[in-house]
Amino acid sequence: MRHAIRLSARNSAKAAGAVLTLALVGTTAACGGSGSDDASGGKTTINYWLWDDNQTASYQACADAFHAANPDITVKITQTAWNEYWQNLTTQLASGSAPDVWTDQASYYPQFATSNQILDIQPYVDKDKVDLTQYQAGLADLWVKDGKRYGLPQDWDTMALVYNTTLLGKQGIQASNLTDLTWNPSDGGTLEQTIAKATVDKNGHNGLDPAFDKNNVKVYGFLPEWADGSQGQNGWGDLAASNGFTFVDKNPWGTHYNYDDPKLAETIEWFKHLIDKGYSPKFDAQSTLGRDAVMDAGQGAITVAGSWTINSYLSATAKQKYAFAPLPVGPAGRKTPINGLSNAIYAGTKHKDQAWQWVKFLGSSSCQDLVAKNAVVFPAIKEASAKALAAHKAKGQDAHVFTDEAAAPNGTYFLPVTDHGNEISQTVQDAVQSVILGKSDAASALKKANDTVNGMFK
Repeated sequence: MRHAIRLSARNSAKAAGAVLTLALVGTTAACGGSGSDDASGGKTTINYWLWDDNQTASYQACADAFHAANPDITVKITQTAWNEYWQNLTTQLASGSAPDVWTDQASYYPQFATSNQILDIQPYVDKDKVDLTQYQAGLADLWVKDGKRYGLPQDWDTMALVYNTTLLGKQGIQASNLTDLTWNPSDGGTLEQTIAKATVDKNGHNGLDPAFDKNNVKVYGFLPEWADGSQGQNGWGDLAASNGFTFVDKNPWGTHYNYDDPKLAETIEWFKHLIDKGYSPKFDAQSTLGRDAVMDAGQGAITVAGSWTINSYLSATAKQKYAFAPLPVGPAGRKTPINGLSNAIYAGTKHKDQAWQWVKFLGSSSCQDLVAKNAVVFPAIKEASAKALAAHKAKGQDAHVFTDEAAAPNGTYFLPVTDHGNEISQTVQDAVQSVILGKSDAASALKKANDTVNGMFK
């Protein structure tokens, strides 16, 4: 899932640990919510939590517009950084004083749903005849389990390559060279050729030069993300999908994972190969610095990033000059995960009807058009997404690669939404890291992890 700034994707190891804590929290639906009433005036305050400081202004604008249309309801927004957000939510759920509404993420909500901590809004959706076809295809279905609906789509994201234009330009690599990259696990395709050319040692030799010194690298051609949970949203999952790998038997709510698929093993081995060639840093060497720090220091040329990072990479204050390019085309085509957020209503809130009015507003064009104007994320409503792209363009930011990928036929897939997400995330991440550290081969490590994962569903 997604951090407020340029951090790992929405399903990092830290996120998995937070979910594990959430799993220990009992059902608190019988307890009161945190919204307040003014008994004399019949007014209600809805407490709403989110984690992304980049989006606070957008949703405050929505809250102001909502209050203007509903004078008896005030929305109080609390923004907390990613890690603290889930920790605080855990504490509030345990004490029975969770916020009335909070921004939810697909890897977290299965635990909330299983613990009956969030409200089924399907009766409200039916009653108010909410048009679910207005959203980006498939997003609305992610928030449904056993006929119960736990959110309306708020936004979406896809993934792309982000690159340092100056570093690539010095090696003669132009934007036009990146629009149709290919990849395969055997020789890496033109993606590996580009990565090799973008890698430069301390003597100025790039990775294609026979004189290249892999032990003294100045600029790495590619920066992988290894704290990427069980979904690999920041790279290995995307390429594995383009190699024909599918995570689970059905999504959402599958019960059999396929981490033992040879197509995944050969993908992970290819990433290990980049390290062996000197094109990517060793995991233990890079682990103390995030990819962003390495990119900003001018020591990394290419990595994978989500659409929620557009403003960070393309802002006037960015430390390097960056641009985005499509993910490469693999044996099964170009594949990007498409992910999204929603808003959960606390099952214990004292203000279910008012909370629903706010959630419905968040899922409407009235709010999502306001969000689009700020060009921070792509709203879930299709027309609002187009407005967000236009707003990026007006700011001089070329972000069309993300919307192009989202619109491509058979070009997207959904990250798996199943039970046991926290345990699965840590199990698979440990297996992948063991391969990258050279402690195990990919086939053996992933077979063992897959047996453990599927054992959770028996």
